[in-house]
Amino acid sequence: MLVMVVDSSTPAVTAALVRVGDDADEPQVTVVAERVTVDARAHGELLAPQIQAVLADGGAAPGDLAAVVAGTGPGPFTGLRAGMVTAAALGHALDIPVYGVCSLDGIGHGRPGRLLVATDARRKEIYWAVYDDGARVEGPAVDKPADVAAQVHAAAAAGDGADRYAAVLGLPVLPPLYPSARALAELAADRVRAKAPGETLTPRYLRRPDAVAPGARKPALP
Repeated sequence: MLVMVVDSSTPAVTAALVRVGDDADEPQVTVVAERVTVDARAHGELLAPQIQAVLADGGAAPGDLAAVVAGTGPGPFTGLRAGMVTAAALGHALDIPVYGVCSLDGIGHGRPGRLLVATDARRKEIYWAVYDDGARVEGPAVDKPADVAAQVHAAAAAGDGADRYAAVLGLPVLPPLYPSARALAELAADRVRAKAPGETLTPRYLRRPDAVAPGARKPALP
């Protein structure tokens, strides 16, 4: 089954066409075509053309897709929203299910040992989670790197946030810096194969919105 994978939770704008095997005799996930562009300011402009490109690269048409898998963050609001809205719109237009996966899991999935995954949350903070032999055991959360270093025990770190704040975290940094389309697809493969009902995508923003409701207006002076 052909599946479109999208993620825009980090500066890496990712679209990939993957094949999910129907039975145990086939590879669980094979990446057919993939486009990744690192540009924190162009998620909305890049994602749709990249989807078209990977379909063309894989010799597939939109109607060949069986499902869409989307990274649900955590991530900055504008970039994350671009990917999730695109995934939801594609699923609706093609009448196929859409499945969400925590984007940090796309970095920590399948990694041995105890790993801190951290992506850049801006404002001198990181989105983070801890993985033990590939399974998430803490997080996701958003904190300052120094606070994470004080409370988290791990042997290594991965993600662009870990790379940026390596000196503060005090951990060796391993690849990848950004969520892997293959890992995201592997995490959704059981749902794809079972043809599970699609999901309403829920973004993991973690932060409270900056906008606040206006307070009561002060009466004008006579």
